[in-house]
Amino acid sequence: MSALIYSIVQLLHTVINIYIWIVIISALLSFVRPDPSNPIVQILHRLTEPVYSFIRQKMPFLSISGIDLSPLIIIIGLQFLDTFMMRSFLG
Repeated sequence: MSALIYSIVQLLHTVINIYIWIVIISALLSFVRPDPSNPIVQILHRLTEPVYSFIRQKMPFLSISGIDLSPLIIIIGLQFLDTFMMRSFLG
């Protein structure tokens, strides 16, 4: 049973880290305004925009002088979740 829990926690850790990188790439691409018809840009937009809109709706004060801080909040939240999960399940 311990090996199963370890495998699940490691899989979730990997998924969280991949999504963190997706958020980082999406945030960096927002500075250069890429072509919206590009398939990679569309995939990144579909993966991140639901979470961005949720954070923007719940915390509208995160947009400061045109700078959107919702990717930062998402990354911090995912890091907290990842650390909490790793510590609580793996000791």
